[in-house]
Amino acid sequence: MHTHHQPRSTGRILKWSLAVTVAFVVVEFAAGLEAHSLALLSDAGHNLTDALALLLAWFAFHFQMKPPDEVKTYGYHRAGVLAAFVNALGLLFLSGFIFYESYHRLIYPQTVNETTMIVVAGLGLLVNSAIMLGLKRDSAHDINIRAAFVHMLGDALGSIAIVAGSIGIHYTGWQRIDPILSILIAVLIIWTAWGITKESLNILLEGLPKGLKLKHVMDAMCGVDGVLGVHDVHIWSLGSSVHALSCHVLIGDLPPSESESILRRLNATLEKRFGIHHTTVQFEHANCAAGVNGCFIPTEPPS
Repeated sequence: MHTHHQPRSTGRILKWSLAVTVAFVVVEFAAGLEAHSLALLSDAGHNLTDALALLLAWFAFHFQMKPPDEVKTYGYHRAGVLAAFVNALGLLFLSGFIFYESYHRLIYPQTVNETTMIVVAGLGLLVNSAIMLGLKRDSAHDINIRAAFVHMLGDALGSIAIVAGSIGIHYTGWQRIDPILSILIAVLIIWTAWGITKESLNILLEGLPKGLKLKHVMDAMCGVDGVLGVHDVHIWSLGSSVHALSCHVLIGDLPPSESESILRRLNATLEKRFGIHHTTVQFEHANCAAGVNGCFIPTEPPS
């Protein structure tokens, strides 16, 4: 029952989070104009990219649930990864714009309404915290959801900074706190986006999945009873948590009935230890005493 309800629940959370975020963007943008606060306007821009992030995440979440077909034989797992990559790039571009505006506001500071800043930032903290709570469960294993979660985390921290800065402006009257807050928000945006950019780009370029080491996988495969050597190993990710492997495995001159048991042991090792469920293994039959990619090949047939 859990597997049926979880996608529906996550999709519903994304949909309502999108609606609440869009409504808050409108409120924060209007408040930023009224209060002459660049920090609020910057945060509204950040929240606008969050709305886009949630829209892409919602779209990608439903899209990647589609089964494989004659054209997309692996399915649509990469839809979520591509959405995460686009979201992260959008955040990086937004940061550049905020830096530019903050520079001008530092040179020509403007008086801001700190009370409006505190009220709106406090509301933003509540909104972002609620959305983060809804997305937390799936953020651990889905980079698409994690990208949206990180957007919300950045906004929550930004709201805390705006509240603190508004209090500082109220007691000191130093208006440059506002653009300084904007710069800090931009730095925060870059920090939250950089990890997502690297991980999603690695998946799109079919790099080694995060957390895996090629040598460890090969050593584990070489340790399987009946395996003499492993080479031409390729490991990549179809999606954020779906990994695949292809390789050549050297075994003794065995009949198919015996090599089938080796294949079962190999697949069980890869699934249990590394979470790799999609495998393509090509057996090579040989009797030799050399090493292949660091694997020791015994001179006697395996028992």
